[in-house]
Amino acid sequence: MYLGIVAGLLVAIAIAYVRAALRRRSRSRFAKARAARALAGEAAAEALLADAGYEVTARQARRAWQLRVDGEPLDLELRCDLLASASGRTYVAEVKTGAAAPRLDTAATRRQLLEYQVAYGVDGVLLVDAEAGAVRVIDFPLAIAPPPETQTRRTPWLAFAAIIVGFVLGRLL
Repeated sequence: MYLGIVAGLLVAIAIAYVRAALRRRSRSRFAKARAARALAGEAAAEALLADAGYEVTARQARRAWQLRVDGEPLDLELRCDLLASASGRTYVAEVKTGAAAPRLDTAATRRQLLEYQVAYGVDGVLLVDAEAGAVRVIDFPLAIAPPPETQTRRTPWLAFAAIIVGFVLGRLL
């Protein structure tokens, strides 16, 4: 009886080990396939950029960038797919593959492109959809707040008008 229990436990352990190994192998194959797809996309992107009139000036360009968090420096390293230039302007070219990645309604993609434009200090960002064969120029216009003097001019007049209306109503009642 004890021998059957021990044998059952050993079989259960062996099955769990085999399942874990198969999961690791499957993930590894998936990661390799994704990496191969990305490399193929970058190679295709260079041809797409050349056809669109851009010259690739750097591949996997690294950039040190420092943020401040509560006044303390935070050093980061960024790496973009490509740097390209055309007509005296410099661009970060981000290569995307897959259905969702090149979509600009995907917040992660928008944020990545905006971060690259700010951190690399380039004239613009190119979103290269390698599988669709498209190069898109993305511009991020800065939000401009109204000048402070516009806001301060309106406030005293509104306050003055409220005082006068209050005074007139007080006299009438």
